[in-house]
Amino acid sequence: MAATIEYQKLMTEIVFINLPGPEEPTPGMSGGELLHGFLAELHRAPNQEIKNYINLLSSKWNVHYREQRGN
Repeated sequence: MAATIEYQKLMTEIVFINLPGPEEPTPGMSGGELLHGFLAELHRAPNQEIKNYINLLSSKWNVHYREQRGN
């Protein structure tokens, strides 16, 4: 019989993706800006099934989307 595996979650960092993100990549964007735009575009997926899958992955990896509020 296989031994059980003890697991301790060490990473507790939460990543916030501010919406709306960049619509298109532009010359000179940093890697962080490119990733921000990429993740924001995934969040805009038109298909609900894909959106549900993205939300599942996001929660697994502690990625949270937040809408920018007007001042």
